[in-house]
Amino acid sequence: MTSFATSPQTRNPSKWLPSRRTAATPTFEICQTPSADSTEAARRRAGQVPLVPSAASAIVEASAARRLPKWRLIFSVFLPFAAGYFLSYLFRTINTLISEPLSADLGLDAGSLGLLTSVYFLSFGAAQIPIGILLDRFGPRRVQSALLLVAALGAALFGASSGFVSLMLARALIGLGVAAALMAGLKAIVLWFPRERVALMNGYMIMLGALGAVTSTRPAEWLLSSAGWRGIFEVLAITTLAAALLIFLAVPERKIAQQAPPAGLRLEVIFTNRRFWQIAPLSASCVGSAWSLQALWAAPWLTDVEGLNREALVTQLFAMTVGICVGAWLLGTIADRLRRRGIGSETLLALVALSFVLAELALILRLPVPSMLPWSVVSVVGAATVLSYATIAEYFPTELAARANGCLNLLHFGWAFAIQSGTGFILQQWPVQDGHYPLIAYQVAFGLSVAVQAAALAWFSVPWIRELGGWIVRTLLHHRSGHEDAVEAIIPPIEISIMEAHECAEW
Repeated sequence: MTSFATSPQTRNPSKWLPSRRTAATPTFEICQTPSADSTEAARRRAGQVPLVPSAASAIVEASAARRLPKWRLIFSVFLPFAAGYFLSYLFRTINTLISEPLSADLGLDAGSLGLLTSVYFLSFGAAQIPIGILLDRFGPRRVQSALLLVAALGAALFGASSGFVSLMLARALIGLGVAAALMAGLKAIVLWFPRERVALMNGYMIMLGALGAVTSTRPAEWLLSSAGWRGIFEVLAITTLAAALLIFLAVPERKIAQQAPPAGLRLEVIFTNRRFWQIAPLSASCVGSAWSLQALWAAPWLTDVEGLNREALVTQLFAMTVGICVGAWLLGTIADRLRRRGIGSETLLALVALSFVLAELALILRLPVPSMLPWSVVSVVGAATVLSYATIAEYFPTELAARANGCLNLLHFGWAFAIQSGTGFILQQWPVQDGHYPLIAYQVAFGLSVAVQAAALAWFSVPWIRELGGWIVRTLLHHRSGHEDAVEAIIPPIEISIMEAHECAEW
């Protein structure tokens, strides 16, 4: 009787899963916690994953950092950076509320308003890569506190300006000043928290930051009615200055080795990475469009197309901003749960992008659904950076974390600037009717954005389609091979039949 032993491959089904790594994709050492799974450790010992020269020191430094009490990590690291991101979100979305009184005071048309508000995205995006380098070199504490001083100056200048040029300059200073808000928080999370909790902490960071968008609706409306839009920016200037001091004084300093980066950690490694360019177009086109709609064009649509009055408009904007908070928490939690089951954040990002395209088509085609439903999807997609940043964190080592996020943010805000200013110029091509732009103008502007998102989703899905096609072919071949084996088992070769007959004669 033959005995069969279970092979190691059978006991570990994950080894049978196809690898996503390609020969042309650079590989890096990923700093794992002491609880990293033994399979990855065995691969390192076997030399299958090349080591980054500073990986060992990074592991030691991360281990020392995680010996800090959890309450100290939350109150002295996480919450101060969350406060900075709160202000960043508030500055980004306040335009939706003040667009009407601002346009009335300065006589701005749709094109001028779109350009003025989108300058924030332009300066924000242009600073991403330099800020990423500064964060990797000097750490998030010093960089974030210094830049928030610039944002405070820009807010004070915006509140005191009366001309279009000075307002644009002030808006650009605000964008530059809060350009490191999210990246600094993400960098701090990567430095201080375990890697397997990065997606979850990113979700909490964006959830708390999105409260700034909530503040820019109903609470800001109360302040707007009493102090005007100039008074709002005076309050924001003082609050931003306080946040800069909080981060500088409360966040503990981390010593960062001042050394030349290894040859494998150059910036071009990011821009030549195939997996980066697989996710970047989809993330940028969806997240950037959602930011543009949330930050400005949702209010004109709801007023011109839906016919909402001021009270109903503020209520719906408030509900949308709550959707950002809930979406950030929900996406981060789902990504964390799926990660434990071996499912990457890329799958969830693709589903979110598909939902976003369908929601925009529902608005454009005027489908008979409550407008709150598609606009809620739009607000949730604005928090999909939870998935993008968690995915990027898996592509590159800790030493490149801020720069990789900076490259992705450059595309996020670059597209947000293009689509926000471009929408204004497209709307201007139609004459104003009773103080409102016609539906066809919005349909054309939003439709061009949807076309780009659909193309990016198709590009993102190409590897999956190829893998699915290969799996189908292999299954068919395996089924055919199994059928032939069955026929061979029923009709044995002639030599075996002759031998069996000879053996029977001997018996």
